[in-house]
Amino acid sequence: MKQGWEIKKLGEVLVKTETVDPTKKPNAEFTYLDVSSVNKETKQIENATVLMGKDAPSRARKLVRTDDVIFATVRPTHSRVALITEDYDEQVCSTGYFVLRGKDFIFNQYLFYFLLTDEFNEQMEKLQKGASYPAVTDTEVKSILLRYPKSFPEQQRIVAILDEAFAAIAKAKANAQQNLKNAKELFESYLQAVFENKCEGWEENTLGSVCEISSKLIDPKKLEFQDLVHIGAGNIITQKGTLIDLKTAKEENLISGKFLFDEQMILYSKIRPYLMKVVNCDFQGLCSADIYPLLPFTEKMSKDFLYHLLLSKDFTEYAILGSQRAGMPKVNREHLFAYKFYLPSLIEQQTIVQKLDALNAETKKLEAIYQQKINDLEELKKSVLQKAFAGELKNKAEVKKQLSDVNV
Repeated sequence: MKQGWEIKKLGEVLVKTETVDPTKKPNAEFTYLDVSSVNKETKQIENATVLMGKDAPSRARKLVRTDDVIFATVRPTHSRVALITEDYDEQVCSTGYFVLRGKDFIFNQYLFYFLLTDEFNEQMEKLQKGASYPAVTDTEVKSILLRYPKSFPEQQRIVAILDEAFAAIAKAKANAQQNLKNAKELFESYLQAVFENKCEGWEENTLGSVCEISSKLIDPKKLEFQDLVHIGAGNIITQKGTLIDLKTAKEENLISGKFLFDEQMILYSKIRPYLMKVVNCDFQGLCSADIYPLLPFTEKMSKDFLYHLLLSKDFTEYAILGSQRAGMPKVNREHLFAYKFYLPSLIEQQTIVQKLDALNAETKKLEAIYQQKINDLEELKKSVLQKAFAGELKNKAEVKKQLSDVNV
C-alpha cells in the first residue's frame, strides 16, 4: 500500500448518525428524501418533499446534515449516491438510505467519491442479498474496506482534482450527447419533411391500398420451420430496425402460431407503436403474431419506401392514437390499413429512398462517433477514480491530458 495511506472498515471511520421521529413534532416542517429522490446519473437530490411531521411516513427516520453522504442500500449497485448540500434545520431521509458522516480525520467528500468507485460496488455486490430486491444492511455497509490517505489535506487535494475532473467530464459528455441528439434529429427532420410536404403528382392512398398481410399463422413445431430464425418485438431495437439476440424456432422451443416472412416484406411491431419497431427484411424467418409482416404491392410502392414511411412521425402519431387502450397499446389491422398518405411515383420513391439511405448512413456514422466519445468519458471517470483511491492521482494537468485524448 502507498506510504502514508491506511485501510479501515467504514464503520471505523464514521461517526454515529441520529434517528428522529418526525411525528413527535406534528406541526413542524421536515424535508424528506425518499429513495427515488436521488438522481442515479447526476448524483443530485431531486424531488425532495416538504411535509409536516404528522404526515411523515414511518420510514422517515434518519436525520441528515449538510455534507453528509447518503446512498440507497436497496439495489445499491444502482448508485443512488448524493452529497447533502442544502442546509435545512430538519432534514430526514428514508431508512432505505445509509448515512455516512466521517470522523474528524475523514473528509466527507472523499467518502462521496469512494461510493462511486468500482471497488465499492464490487464489495456491495458480494454483500447484497435477495434475488428480486437485493439489499444490504447497515452493519454490512460498515464492513466495507476504505483506503485513504492519513493526511486530511491530501484527501482534500484528491477531492479538488476529482471535482474539477468530474465537472469537465460532465460538460464534455453533455456536449457529446447534444451532438448525438443533433445527428438523430437531422435525419428525423428530413424524414418528416418528405412525408409532410407532398409534391405535384403525388396521389392520396391508404396503407391498405398499397400493401397487405398475406402470411398465415403456421405451427413452428413442424420440422420444416425448426431452423428458421424467430423475431419477436424484443429482438427489434427501437427506431433503428436492427435485430439482436436472434434464435431459431428450435432454440426457443416455440409452440404458439407464428407468421412466416421473407425478404419481400417489412415487419412492423403492433405493440407500443411509440417504440417504432420496424424491420426491413433481407431473409426468411418467423415472426411473432404481434408483428405485422407487410407485403407491398410492387407496382405501387417499393419496400424501402414503405420502411421509411412506417418510421415517419406522422404515421407514428397516427398509430399511437389508434392504440390507446387501458391494457397493452396495440395497433389493430383496420386502423393500420386506414392510414392515409400521399404517394409519389415509383421513380420518385427510388430517388427519395436513395437520399434517405445516404443520410441515414451518415447519421449512423456520427452516432457511432459520439456514442464512442460518451463511452470513453465514462471509462475516463472510472480510470480517474481508480487512480484517486490507489494514491496515483498526481495533478489536474494529468486529468486534462486524458480528457483531451478523448478528443471532445
